Formats: sequence, C-alpha cells, structure tokens
Amino acid sequence: MANSSTRDMTSGNVTRHLLAFTMPLLLGNVFQQLYNLVDSAIVGKYVGKDALGAVGSIGSLNFLVFSLCLGLGTGIGILVSQFFGAKQEEEVKISIAQAVYVTLFSGLLMSVIGAGCAKPILVLMRVPTENFHYALTYMRIVCGFNFINAVYNSISAILRSLGDSKTPLKFLLVASIVNVGLDLLFVVKFHWGVGGAAFATVISQCIAAIGSILYGMHINPYLRLERRHFRIRTDIIKREVRMGLPLAAQSSTIAISCAVLQSVVNGFGVNIMAAYTSTNRLEQLVQQPYNTLGITMSTFAGQNFGAGKLDRIKSAAKRGLVLISAFSALMIFVMYTFGRQLVGLFVDDAAVIDIGSAGLKFTSLMYIFLGLIYVMRGLLNGVGDVFFSMMNGVVEVVGRIGFVFLLIGLFNLDHMAAWYTNGLTWSLTGIICVIRFYTGPWRKYKFKKLN
Repeated sequence: MANSSTRDMTSGNVTRHLLAFTMPLLLGNVFQQLYNLVDSAIVGKYVGKDALGAVGSIGSLNFLVFSLCLGLGTGIGILVSQFFGAKQEEEVKISIAQAVYVTLFSGLLMSVIGAGCAKPILVLMRVPTENFHYALTYMRIVCGFNFINAVYNSISAILRSLGDSKTPLKFLLVASIVNVGLDLLFVVKFHWGVGGAAFATVISQCIAAIGSILYGMHINPYLRLERRHFRIRTDIIKREVRMGLPLAAQSSTIAISCAVLQSVVNGFGVNIMAAYTSTNRLEQLVQQPYNTLGITMSTFAGQNFGAGKLDRIKSAAKRGLVLISAFSALMIFVMYTFGRQLVGLFVDDAAVIDIGSAGLKFTSLMYIFLGLIYVMRGLLNGVGDVFFSMMNGVVEVVGRIGFVFLLIGLFNLDHMAAWYTNGLTWSLTGIICVIRFYTGPWRKYKFKKLN
C-alpha cells in the first residue's frame, strides 16, 4: 500500500532516508519555535517583562499537564511504525483507529486537570505576586484546551510513523502564520494581554490538528478507515498504552524537575525570571535540530525493528552522532558571538540581557550532550526500550533537582545555578543514554507480530 505519502525506510541508503525525512520536520519545528519566539517577544515588548516571566514560568507546567498525551501519542506512533515496517497493513489501520480512543480520553482528562488545578500549582511554585495573574490566565487557557494539542500530536506522530513528515509541516506553517497574526491582533491591537496570546496559540493548534487529519485522509490510504477498524481492540490499546505510559512518565518526571528548577528561578525575582524565560525560548529553538533528528531516529528504528533489520539502526546512530557534533560546535560560536543580541530580542532591560547572555555561554558548551539525549533516546524508543526512557527521565529529575540545590546550598552559587544545572543535567543524562544504546538489551528484542 506504499505510495508517495509514505516512506519505507527498511531498505535503501540510510543517510538519504534520514535527511529526506528530517528536513521537512526540522523546517516545521524551527518555524514553530520562531513563532514561539515572536509570541514571547510580543508579550515582552507590549505587555511587559512581568508578563513575559509569567508565560515562561508555566512552560514546564504546561509540559507536565500535556506529558500524558505526549507520551501516549509517541507510543502510538512507535507501534504504528513497527507494524508498517513489518508490512502488517491491516494492523496499521487498526492501531490508528484505536488511537482515537486513547487520544481523546487522555486529552480531555488532562485538559480538565490542567485548568482545574492551575491556581494551587502556581501557588506551590511560588510565582511572584506581580506575575501571578498573568500566569494564571495563560495557564487556564492553554492547559484547558490541551486536548486540541493532543489530537495534533497524535495525528502528527501517526503520519511520521508512516514516513510522512511533510503533511504536518504544511499545516504547522499555516498555523504558525495564523498564530503570529492573531498575536498582533489580540495583544497589540485589542490589548488582551497574555490571554490574547494564549487564545492565539489555541486557535492555531486547532487549525493544525484539523488540517492534518483532513488532508492526511485525502492523500494517505492508511488513514481511510472503515467501521470495522473502530471496533474496540483491547490488545492493540494495551500495546499502545504499554508503549506510551513509560514515555509519559519520562515526560512527566522531566517536567516536574523543570518545574522545581523554575520555582527556584522564581525565588530570584522578576529580572532572573525574564532572563531565564528568554534563554529558554532561544534554547527551545536550538533544540529543534536535535529533537527533529530524535523523532527521525525513532521512526527509522521503529520501521527497521519491525522488519528485523537491527544493523540499519546501528548505522543510523553513527550518522546521527556526526550531525549533532557539527551543529553543537556551530551553536557554541553563535552563543558566544551573538548571545546579547539574541536575548535583547525579548527585553530591553540591560540587566536582564547581561544575565541571559552569561547563561547561554555556559549551556552552549553542553549542547553536544543534549544532542546525544535526543538521538539515543529516539533510537531506543523506536525499538521499544521505553522502560529505559522512563528511568532516564528519573535521572534527569535527580540531576536537575540535585544539581540546583547542591550548587546553591553547598557552593553558595547565585542565580547562575539555574543555567549550570541544565548543562550538568544534560551531560549526565546524555552519557547514560549512550551507554544504554551500545550495551543495552535491545539488540536481543524481537518484534511481536499479530496473528
């Protein structure tokens, strides 16, 4: 059933497959982060640094609320890619149909929890009074509509698992342009503040989700489902949940550690919050090549694991290491040369710019380890070693929480402890991921086909 809307990566040149799949995905992710930067810049310039700090302070919280949906969506994509690689076409369709139930249930559940628990969570995180109202408004809106993001995440994961990285790109580009336009309309023209920025994000996500589904059904035969595919299959649902829950746990634990670190940052005041938010936004952009390559590795490994071609997975790892090394070296140069100008895109306050640029100089030295995390974790996820991903998430929690309190409590470090903590945590986690890939038990795994 393969056609131009799918890509079978179980044969052919490994590098060509990786690059052809990665480039559209990278373009989409970079564009998405660029509109996130614009979103933050608009909030910072037109609402103020208090609002910018507030929006940044709930990033980890939104990630925590969404982590269940993210993990389950990723698990769905991995299972679909394995069936696709094993040439079990009917099972691919059944898995996609069962994903509808998993996605809607998890998305609606987390929307209710996110919106309902926003206020007590922000109190627990010690969000300063001057930021609190902004943070509460933004969190209730964005988290309350997380089910829309869950739908887009799942359809994107499914399309990518079939080798289609172009369809999500098309609608992400459209949604990004709409988001920026609505930001200017709601925040600059109507003066709706952070609430306007939040609604702009929700509306753009809705456009991306609906567009991807409708267009995907038009071009991809695997998405043309029949009634029989929607009959509840507990065996498929269990495999999707079993694959996705450890990944959700990984995302949750990482989000918790980020929230703890953010609460430490909040204790240093609004200038540090604004600087940390600015550097986080920039580093979200920097992470996109790593993130994109990690998604590519997961899809590539999933298809080839389903086909029983483990040597191709090992070849992909070598090529990934070369790519992340080159990009990491480039980013060190960028942050040391243009760090102040980049932070200045968000705020005009000289003190905030000084703090943020200093943080970037340190963390850029650790980007290579960040790349290792994404590439190795993507490969391990693709072969179904998802339990390690959960344990790796625990390592990030221990590292991020342990390092920040060690640096502040034992070494009496000031606000720079936040940036040092991130860099050291990436280093620890990346090294462990490399060890797991090259010594772990995944090489003895066998894909379990359905009868």
